[in-house]
Amino acid sequence: MVNGQRITLKGVNTQEHNPETGHVISKAQIVTDVKLWKENNINAVRLSHYPQPDMFYELCDLYGIYVVDEANIESHGMYYGKYSLAKNEAWENQHVDRMVRMVERDKNHPSIIIWSMGNEAGNGVNFYAGYKAIKAADKTKRPVQYERPYKDHDGNLFDMDWNTDIIVPQYPSPAQFEEVGKSKTDRPYIPSEYAHAMGNSTGNFQDYWDVIEQYDNLQGGFIWDWVDQSIWKTNEKGERFYAYGGDFGENMPTENSFLNNGIVFPDRTPQPGLYEVKKAHEYINFKDKGINRYNELRVLIENLYDFTNLNQFDFIATIKADGTVLKTIPIETINVETHTGKLIRLSLEDLDYQTNTEYFVEISAITKRNWGMLPKGFEVAHEQFRLDKFYKYKKAPIDNGTKLNVEKKGETIRVFNASVELIFSKDKGRLISYKYKGNELIKDGQGPKPNFWRAVTDNDAGSKMYRNNIKWKEASLFSKVETITANTINENLIELKVVYHLPGVNTKFYSTYRISGNGIVEVENTLDKTEYQADIPRIGMRMQLPKEYSKMTYFGRGPWENYKDRNVSAFVDLYTSDVKDQYVPYIRPQENGYKTDVRWVALSNKTGNGLLIVSKDIKKGLGISTLHMTNETFDMSETLDYGNASKKEIEHRIDGVPEFNKSKHTIDVKEQDLVQLNIDLEQRGVAGNNSWGAKPEEKYLIKGNIAHSYTYYLVPFSENTTEELIEISKRF
Repeated sequence: MVNGQRITLKGVNTQEHNPETGHVISKAQIVTDVKLWKENNINAVRLSHYPQPDMFYELCDLYGIYVVDEANIESHGMYYGKYSLAKNEAWENQHVDRMVRMVERDKNHPSIIIWSMGNEAGNGVNFYAGYKAIKAADKTKRPVQYERPYKDHDGNLFDMDWNTDIIVPQYPSPAQFEEVGKSKTDRPYIPSEYAHAMGNSTGNFQDYWDVIEQYDNLQGGFIWDWVDQSIWKTNEKGERFYAYGGDFGENMPTENSFLNNGIVFPDRTPQPGLYEVKKAHEYINFKDKGINRYNELRVLIENLYDFTNLNQFDFIATIKADGTVLKTIPIETINVETHTGKLIRLSLEDLDYQTNTEYFVEISAITKRNWGMLPKGFEVAHEQFRLDKFYKYKKAPIDNGTKLNVEKKGETIRVFNASVELIFSKDKGRLISYKYKGNELIKDGQGPKPNFWRAVTDNDAGSKMYRNNIKWKEASLFSKVETITANTINENLIELKVVYHLPGVNTKFYSTYRISGNGIVEVENTLDKTEYQADIPRIGMRMQLPKEYSKMTYFGRGPWENYKDRNVSAFVDLYTSDVKDQYVPYIRPQENGYKTDVRWVALSNKTGNGLLIVSKDIKKGLGISTLHMTNETFDMSETLDYGNASKKEIEHRIDGVPEFNKSKHTIDVKEQDLVQLNIDLEQRGVAGNNSWGAKPEEKYLIKGNIAHSYTYYLVPFSENTTEELIEISKRF
């Protein structure tokens, strides 16, 4: 408690780090960090694993950041059993001296609310002595925590040893949080480390906070960690890159990229995960309580602040469709005390609701005036609700265009008329040319192809996806066409069916192309079930477009990268940007740039020609990524060899490609003369519980024991405006 109030710690672990100066930190750097914490609803830091300079505490005192001050003690290498230094009385002075010196130096800083005796150093007599010494040195009796006080006999977090005032585990899952929350505990539960944010991570973060906010004994936690800890290095070509383990000489001890666990890059550029943290940490909840008979949306506004009434904020709501604000609903100042809620009602009247159109309410809380480091008008919380009641589907009449001709010649099937020409390869079961009004939409014959693999993320590497799920990559690389047939449905509608055998997982993938005389292609895909036990990294198709189609407009979740277990901060809206801007430069290259719940996406060139991809299932949408690099650019291996070449089946070897490389850098990622487009049903979550074994949570996995189907449309266009593309998308 602080000032008699139960508080919740929305924390990160932080260290002294700067990519230019290493562990030498300026005051300006600390101010930058504090400002980012305040802007992103981070109210607490744990100093892992040593105290910081005086100016750090002074700035936290000034701006209001809770601090867990941690003694410079860790003996992880001795482990936690009988050889632990914690149990060796000869080391008592070394332990206690560091703890007491920290307290004596820092005890007058009000930002420090908890003392930590150290990290991962076992438990025993030396930590018993340290606990007593800290209590004696601090007359305010601030809580003392330690994350390793498990008893020697049947160590259990429900029965921690007496020398910690807080239950401080590391890397619990959301389910473990909930197990504790549902139980009565004798101490608050605040993990010192959780949500391991290594690389493309921070999945299921909202799930943690959905649980934490339900139970009083769950009082937050500290993300591992704040900043990627690489430093700048320049190679012999003059290329600058973030260096990590293995980049500092031969035969040096290394953990590879394991110190890049931050939610910001070393220069403090936000990673997409930071936006998810800000959203999950919001101190104001907006909850949809249904639409009443007066056509008003009921919204319960909950105040999770510990000391701030919501009358300090302005609230505003809007109704949007197709990226346009149709109505603004002002909200009078509301008086909501801490840890309480109040219901408001938003009128949904006075709008002409159209068919085949999704409507959303967005509500936002912004500062009324300058508030510490936050300026007037700064958004502290927001939410989006889809108005399902007002979505009315109406089948639109579609003119399938003029007559199509079918020409079967050698290893190709050609479908064409005066305005459109499609050529399929019988051997590859793949569209190798797609021309509309003379414009080629496919790069080098790389039309849609089944794909079940993604470039390995750091969490994927930790859970050994490259070994445990490798048959899905085999299925992607070596799928074989069993049959391909073309049939005339009517003179302007041709149906082409492809059946693929998927080796490794021993099942089939079915693709049906329905080609209309207007150039539109409906693509219906089904992945049959398999007995292969490993979950599916992704279900989709990949293709390439010429690089000129680099303007990206889409209606889906954005604007930043998002995944099925990390997308609550990414609202559904209309976004326009360039393909090059989709790339997220994770320090060790890996899967990146994804967008979920995409209703439609258009890729166009400077003259307004391009390709529109529309999901048949509007509410679920598609998983989409567009980059100027191939998927393989970001993977550790282009083949099935992830450092285990001897086990590759001879039939499925790929010769002449680069060898396995787990230590890629951003300088290995070069923009190519293409647009790599992935059109997916979905992709597994990125996970986030830890990076050394945990897979995504069960609900974010894709299981192979059932069949999966999805359908999308390829719609070529010429000189269409965004408004026209919106209207076209509603015809399907």
